[in-house]
Amino acid sequence: MLTKTSLLGIRILLLLGQSSPRTCLPPRQLAAALGESPTYLSKVCRMLVRSGILRAQKGIKGGVWLNRQPSEVTLLAVVEACQGAIAGDYCNGAIDSADVCAFHKAALELYKAVKSILERWTLADLLARPHPVGQATEAAACVMLARRVSSQPPAPFATLTELG
Repeated sequence: MLTKTSLLGIRILLLLGQSSPRTCLPPRQLAAALGESPTYLSKVCRMLVRSGILRAQKGIKGGVWLNRQPSEVTLLAVVEACQGAIAGDYCNGAIDSADVCAFHKAALELYKAVKSILERWTLADLLARPHPVGQATEAAACVMLARRVSSQPPAPFATLTELG
């Protein structure tokens, strides 16, 4: 349902949300912390900048930072920034919903449910528990955790001082 690009966008926002406010982080540093390609991560950052979720600064001390408060960033905004508007109308024309085909009714119901959930969840909600804790850390292959680069158990995002 969510693309790899949307998931990376969420991971970028989580890492920035865990940083000090208005901390400007270069894409290469974010890529290292998240175990992702710097080129791909830069592309996703540009999408989030275009949508107004992130701000960017060019130059040697350049990077990105959150442009909004975490409580103002919905998952819907992130998904639409990374993969476009969610499709909800599969039949041609604007006709009464009582007259549309059964598939159209099902698709419309799915669209409303997905949109409602993505509008309800915010970055602040995700920051309240950005990764699994306790035994769930061992059992879960959580996509919000940093990518494994060794046989070590999964770890939360690298801290900025570790990347230094």
